[in-house]
Amino acid sequence: QVQLAESGGGSVQAGGSLRLSCVVSGSILTFNTMGWYRQSPGKQRELVADITTGGGREEYVEYVDSVKGRFTISRDNVKKTVYLQMNSLKSEDTAVYYCMLRQSGILTWGQGTQVTVSS
Repeated sequence: QVQLAESGGGSVQAGGSLRLSCVVSGSILTFNTMGWYRQSPGKQRELVADITTGGGREEYVEYVDSVKGRFTISRDNVKKTVYLQMNSLKSEDTAVYYCMLRQSGILTWGQGTQVTVSS
């Protein structure tokens, strides 16, 4: 059974930085996508960034427009960990951030970690 565990959330002032981590326990297939979504009160869960790897091909990364140039997603396949480095944080980045793993059409979610940015 695959499980995801996030860490690194917290409270920070606008302009600050946080780094989220997500460790996967269980089996990961060669081809998979890992990423981060977020959800704030009254809004739908939205993709923040994801990174796809597999088959020796170059990794494919995508970001939502609102975080481009500020957030960086990366992964360590040996450690089965995905990271989200968040810089120049804004109050609108406040949300619960969820880690996601997609493989063979199956989505697995972490429990979420709160990120609060105060202006």
